[in-house]
Amino acid sequence: MAKVVVIAERCKGCQICVSVCPRECLKISEEHNQAGYFVVELVSEQKCTGCGVCGEMCPDLALQIWR
Repeated sequence: MAKVVVIAERCKGCQICVSVCPRECLKISEEHNQAGYFVVELVSEQKCTGCGVCGEMCPDLALQIWR
């Protein structure tokens, strides 16, 4: 099973990854990081295929995809 790991301190909450996820597995969290940004979280680990689109599009390299 694929796994997406969010590196919270790198995430700026731009939502690019949320908009490009073909399976709608990501959303903006209620939690913020130390810089005050609301970070992304994985909401459906079962639906995630590990395609890597979210990680490729992230301008801050805040996502790691494990297959």
